[in-house]
Amino acid sequence: MVIYEAARAICNLPGVEPQDLAPGVTVLQLFLTSPRSTVKYAAMKTLSEVAMIAPMAVVKCNEDIEILISDSNRSIATLAITTLLKTGSESSVDRLMKQISSFMNDIQDEFKIIIVKAVKDLVIKYPGKQRILIGFLSNILREEGGFEFKKSIVNAIMFLMDTIPETKENGLIQLCEFIEDSDFTALSTIILHMIGNLGPDTPNPARYIRFIYNRVILENSQVRAAAVTALAKFGAKVPSLRESILTLLQRSLADEDDEVRDRSNIAVDVLKRAISENDYKALDENGDPVPDVPTSSDSAAFLLLEPLPMSFSQLERSLKQYSNAPGALESAEPLNYNTLPIEEVVEVAPVQDTNSTNIMGASSPLAGAFAAPAAADPAADIYAIPELAHLGRVFRSSPPVEQTESETEYVVKCVKHIFEAHVVLQFKVQNTVDSQRLDNVTMALEVDSEILTVSGEIACESIPYGETGSCFTVLDRDVEVGIAPSAFNCELHFTAVGVDPMSGEEEGDSYEEEYAVEDLEIATSDFIAKVNLGNFRNSWEQVGNECEVLEKFALSFKSTEEAVENVINYFGMSACDGTATVKNPSKPHMLHLSGVFVGSKPVMVRAQLGKTADGVVLKVAVRSEDADVSRQVADCIR
Repeated sequence: MVIYEAARAICNLPGVEPQDLAPGVTVLQLFLTSPRSTVKYAAMKTLSEVAMIAPMAVVKCNEDIEILISDSNRSIATLAITTLLKTGSESSVDRLMKQISSFMNDIQDEFKIIIVKAVKDLVIKYPGKQRILIGFLSNILREEGGFEFKKSIVNAIMFLMDTIPETKENGLIQLCEFIEDSDFTALSTIILHMIGNLGPDTPNPARYIRFIYNRVILENSQVRAAAVTALAKFGAKVPSLRESILTLLQRSLADEDDEVRDRSNIAVDVLKRAISENDYKALDENGDPVPDVPTSSDSAAFLLLEPLPMSFSQLERSLKQYSNAPGALESAEPLNYNTLPIEEVVEVAPVQDTNSTNIMGASSPLAGAFAAPAAADPAADIYAIPELAHLGRVFRSSPPVEQTESETEYVVKCVKHIFEAHVVLQFKVQNTVDSQRLDNVTMALEVDSEILTVSGEIACESIPYGETGSCFTVLDRDVEVGIAPSAFNCELHFTAVGVDPMSGEEEGDSYEEEYAVEDLEIATSDFIAKVNLGNFRNSWEQVGNECEVLEKFALSFKSTEEAVENVINYFGMSACDGTATVKNPSKPHMLHLSGVFVGSKPVMVRAQLGKTADGVVLKVAVRSEDADVSRQVADCIR
């Protein structure tokens, strides 16, 4: 045991070089031949951990590890397989897959899930073996297993299709075969949703129609509804298939389920209208082939493929914010998407599972489909103050900015509420001194700005110990001047009233107090709401390049990933199309951002980031319908 712990300690040394692992790995290799299962398991587990950070250091153990694949202890056998998948060469993949295939039927689902994750990582490591490895995943997908096991395989295939484009067609076909015999409604609906999104863009989209329509005939109402929607997407994206898809959809008009029937009715009506407006002909007047894609004015593509300006959960929150604004319900202004308050995209970090990727996680096409629980409206405090009613509706509210350390006696955070021509700073002050009460609390600002001036303030009357109160400062903005970063020196002013810590009653004298806090900056990004404008490519083309601004910067970040994260923060916009994730750091990365500038002006950014020896080169293109807005947004990079 002492020898094992010493070897394990060597392998777990932080920052250890691969060559320094050799003594520990050699000892662990000897333990692999021990007759005791506990010793073999401990050695195998440590070697598996080493293989994650230094696979080449474990290669010399591969022969001994291969013997353990047939070990009677399934935990040891599983660790042996996953370790070999990390340390094996590309030439050994075929042999390993044959060994694993014969082994899979003898282990429980929890071990199968671990192997699925290891195979997924192997495809990323050796893309040239993707057909064999996805074939392996599809084979075990059709075998017996529980929902979690099948879910891990489906999610792995989806992840690989997204990461390695060459796997898309093979992966789609394998998933189509799976839903032919799937007993899991949730998996079938997710796969149908994905086929509807990706299938029409493949070289032969018609091959998927049979698989989808079989679900309309043979499945329960939830799967039938998903299949109808998938068929409608094929009809919208592939004009040559519209007539045949219309015939299939018409058979569902009398479906016994309301949802299926309603979806079919909508799809049939939309496709009929699109066919009458622009009947597809394979050849033009000159006999040349016509591209099998919808035109820019195609009604079916717009109605069936374009997302709503906001999700239903965002719409609900936006309506609540609208009704909270003073005088909103008495307004004669028509209610539409343009008059609703901006509802920003909430960035939710995906929950990562150590053994399998969550099917609704970042790798799933449905990532973000289920919104996080609705947060309280940050503008509610503003609307509750009658003196601020004349300012109108809040455009957006920033996340709280900490102006003190959390351990100080007075904890101060600032929320910046942006209006069309004003900014209201809400200073949230927490009193952590048990012998004091804070009265008449205000924040004194020393303004260094040409566009913002202090026009008023609202004090907080009293903040007892352990409670948080808010004081407000109103800034007027010169709308004739372009927005630029503004800095403010801040000092908290209040009357400190001595109180008895036990009873809270006043005792002793009160005195005026000043308390310095961190400076505050209002940046251009504070005036931009994180809003996803839908299909980025279409929106980018629609805006046009008349007001486009191009810039190039040299950034001093050590990695492309770090640069992407900071560029998103600089602009304060929403990343689109999954471009916030850098898939291949060795190649230039394209980042797509969208948002709405104050005044309800959509703005979009395309940024290319490339790693160099000195840092990261950033090329930026900013588009909006206002040249001044494009310039102000481009200047966010400082």
